[in-house]
Amino acid sequence: METYKALRLDGIELGLGRSEVEALRGTISGRVITSKDADYDEARKVFNALIDRRPSLIIRPKGAADVAKAVAFAREKGLLLSIKGGGHNVAGNAVADGALMLDLSGLKGLKVDPEAQTVRAQPGLRLGEFDAQTQDFGLATTMGTISDTGIAGLTLGGGIGWLMRKYGLACDNLLEAEVVTADGQVRRASQAENPDLFWALRGAGHNFGVVTEFTYRLHPVGPAVFGGLILYPLSRAPEILRSYRKYLAGTPDEFNAFAACLTSPEGVPVVGIAVCHCGPVEGGRRLAEPLARFGRPLMDMTGPMPYVQVQRMLDDAAPFGARHYWKSSVITDLSAEAIGVIAGCCGEFTSPRSLVLIQPLAGAVSRVGPEATAFAHRSGFLVSIIGMWLDGPAEPHVGWVRDMWRGLEPFSTGGAYVNDEADSGERAARTGYGPNYERLARLKAKYDPDNLFRVNVNIRPWA
Repeated sequence: METYKALRLDGIELGLGRSEVEALRGTISGRVITSKDADYDEARKVFNALIDRRPSLIIRPKGAADVAKAVAFAREKGLLLSIKGGGHNVAGNAVADGALMLDLSGLKGLKVDPEAQTVRAQPGLRLGEFDAQTQDFGLATTMGTISDTGIAGLTLGGGIGWLMRKYGLACDNLLEAEVVTADGQVRRASQAENPDLFWALRGAGHNFGVVTEFTYRLHPVGPAVFGGLILYPLSRAPEILRSYRKYLAGTPDEFNAFAACLTSPEGVPVVGIAVCHCGPVEGGRRLAEPLARFGRPLMDMTGPMPYVQVQRMLDDAAPFGARHYWKSSVITDLSAEAIGVIAGCCGEFTSPRSLVLIQPLAGAVSRVGPEATAFAHRSGFLVSIIGMWLDGPAEPHVGWVRDMWRGLEPFSTGGAYVNDEADSGERAARTGYGPNYERLARLKAKYDPDNLFRVNVNIRPWA
């Protein structure tokens, strides 16, 4: 009898019979894809080309009812389950060998309420799609910095982006979620309904269910903002990063600036300052003027531009289909010593594609207490160390990332950003969820006692 090899939660391989798969097909309004289907290989592709995993089945649901049936099937059979939204997670947690892969990428519904300034959005949307539709109404909320990223994984892991100093993280703007939990039930989670689940979804949500709809608070932004990128020689990185740290402390929340060390498209090592001002354009222009006084830039690409263009301006720095290994560290301050580590390691790039991104956890982000949401890292600077190359072995690129990460440990809060982590073990969970880990483990025991949702930066249920 024809069978499909699958992996159970206990690690034992089993065969799913054709009749079982056909019975599942009969209950699902969407598609059930197997390795025999022509689009199987395309469906299992994810952002990181290092990831080449073969799920047993791929389910593409048409809505929450299909998701609930898929979750119930996985639970009843004891199957390993992975969830794909945009497939942008660098650890490749969207897909696992032998798993039932729930592919939400086709769920792209979005409805804006311009009077209430809210939006209901499905989990298959990518940032570029989400932003384009909310900007039709002159509205936006915090999303990430690469337009190909999925909104679901971004939000459930916290959601760092351009608007966060003014409006908080993506998860801070989440008002309600429709979520399928491990028991196959469709629940609403908000401050008023299942508030403990709502708390957990905002930063550790990958562990607690499958969100089939997000409701976000929106804010007036754009359509034109002041933004762009200024580049200086990498040899001046210590000086530029010190000036950046001092300059940022004096700017209002409407103005956000990220620093980065990278290689320009022309092959020149550079240090850059990327900016976005979500207030009036002329105000942003005035606030950006001191950047030119850091010294003569190699290139100044700042100016008025559509907000959606700001959201795309870093896309080329992290292309789909490259090979990636990332780690992150939340440091208490961008001190001279930490700058020395960053500048020194960036002088030894092993690939012209690799980069380091520095993002301030300040403004509205820091005005939320670390225990108010599952996302706990509310102060300091997030340093994302992005190893990226197009072909060849993972070394020396992984080694370069790890060397810098270890070099920053003396300045670290002990925290990390789960969305920027290529590792998913116990240490990644402890650093990613920080002081909230124990509370999350107790909630995990309540909502997912068998750890069905484990292909993630996993929280083990409290025993």
